[in-house]
Amino acid sequence: QVQLVESGGGLVQAGGSLRLSCAASGGTFRRATMGWFRQAPGKEREFVAAINWNTYYTDSVKGRFFISSDNAKNTVYLQMNSLKPEDTAIYYCAADREGVFGDPYKSLEYDYWGQGTQVTVSS
Repeated sequence: QVQLVESGGGLVQAGGSLRLSCAASGGTFRRATMGWFRQAPGKEREFVAAINWNTYYTDSVKGRFFISSDNAKNTVYLQMNSLKPEDTAIYYCAADREGVFGDPYKSLEYDYWGQGTQVTVSS
């Protein structure tokens, strides 16, 4: 059974940094797309970043957030710098099935989801 477990969220002041981790178990994801999405209160879940053989970012985080992966640890990271209050949300890790490379920007393409980790940025 595939499980994705996020960690690293918390409360930080504007301009600060956090690093989120997503540990995957129950499968291998060396040939899969893994992504991060977020959902703020009252808003729909939105794409943040994804990684397979390439990296993908939504415009609002380009140059501030960086996604990376450690295949040996089956873990994906999201380094978040220069955080803004509008980055406040629950952040979810997601994984596609191995070898199935759908549109990395679309949540429907992902088959596995974590429970989420709260990120709160104070002004």
